[in-house]
This record gives sequence, structure tokens and C-alpha cells, in this order.
Amino acid sequence: MWRLFLHGGPIMWPLLITSCVALAVVVERLLFIEWERRRRDRAAVDEILRQTENGDIAGAIRAAGRSRDFVARVLGYGLSHRERSFANALLRAANQELARFSRGLAVLDTIITLAPLLGLLGTVTGLIRSFGLLGTQELGAPAAITGGIAEALIATAFGLGIAITALIPFNYLNARLEDARREIEDASTHLELLLMKSRETRTRA
Repeated sequence: MWRLFLHGGPIMWPLLITSCVALAVVVERLLFIEWERRRRDRAAVDEILRQTENGDIAGAIRAAGRSRDFVARVLGYGLSHRERSFANALLRAANQELARFSRGLAVLDTIITLAPLLGLLGTVTGLIRSFGLLGTQELGAPAAITGGIAEALIATAFGLGIAITALIPFNYLNARLEDARREIEDASTHLELLLMKSRETRTRA
């Protein structure tokens, strides 16, 4: 593998750096997803909604403060700032939580685009090297010419391999981001409906 790497030419070093960065991002993000999964506390979310439905806003805020669940944090922040702008408070808290889930995705997206382009650059430089030998005294050495073509193919293969490998966790992490967004939106909408119902009940009373 090391000899194959060296035969790929100088463009293999940027490809190696991009693969290491992609691996580091993927490992960190997978650990983050697992950590958030273990901290999920749907019972706390249900408790917040139940307390809000019963009109005990202070109890709902306390329940949110005791939980490490990201949905509970969003609901608790919205309830704490409901007097100023409940919708904007929910939106701000949701954006902060979703930013945590999307961290590193831009890097992966860049690597998925960059790696094949670096491989293509390796293809071009390898072909330039090969065709450059046509006008030299080494024309009689076909191994030197085919070596440049092999260099081009190796760089292209590595670039495509990095992009394809990074694409799978990238799509998985995007799916987890969308799941988190849907859970926050669903709980926030439910909480807003309960608050509207509570206000209507007090108005009628």
C-alpha cells in the first residue's frame, strides 16, 4: 500500500490529509450522535408538556432545567422567555441545538467535492509527465511513460475512494440532523398549542 501511495505522485499527500480530516470528523460526529442518543430523555419532554398543559409553567421550566435532553433544553428556553417573544426564543434555542448537530458537515461536504478534484489533478499531472517523455530521449523506455499513466490512475482511484467513503457517513449525519430538527419542531409546535389553549382557558374564565 505504501509503495502504491508513493507511485501515485505528489498529489497523494493532499489526498492523505483530506482522508485524515474526513476520518477525524466522522469519528467525532459519530461519538457526538451516540452521546446525544444516551442523553435523550423523552420522559422529561413529556413532563414539560404535561406541566404546561396543567398551567404550571414554573414546574415545566424546572423539569427542563433538570434534563440534558436537547429537545427539553429548547422547550425550557422558550418557556423562560415566553413573555418577550416565545416563537423567537424557540427559534433561537433550536438553531443553537441544530448547529451542534451540523458541526463538521460542511467539512465533510467540502472533502466529498475536493477529493475527486484532487484525483483529477493527479490524473492531469500524471498525463503531463507521461506525454512530456515523448519528446525526450526516454521515449524508448515505455515503463517511464506507463508509470505516469499509472500515477494518474492511482490518484484518481484514491480521490474517488475518499469521496465515496465520506459520502456514506455524511448522508447518515444529515439524516440525524433532520431527525433532530423534526423532533424539535414537533415538540415546539405541541408546546405552543398548549400555551394557546391555556391562554384561551384563562380568557374564558
